[in-house]
Amino acid sequence: MIAQNQKEFLINRIVDKLTEFLVVDSAIDLTDALKVVYSSKIYQQLHDTDGDLYIQSPSYIYELLKQEMKEN
Repeated sequence: MIAQNQKEFLINRIVDKLTEFLVVDSAIDLTDALKVVYSSKIYQQLHDTDGDLYIQSPSYIYELLKQEMKEN
């Protein structure tokens, strides 16, 4: 089982990468990109204690985030 501090490290890294991807791909500023990430269902799923989304690659999770954005 992965330690809580390792899980938090992975989640923080994913949030950093998702934010970076949004800034580059969508040409939005950092603050708006963070708002998108933190208000997403994907972010909630990353913190789900029963889930393991946090072990997936940031690129894969970004694709999920883009899909969520299209649906909203």
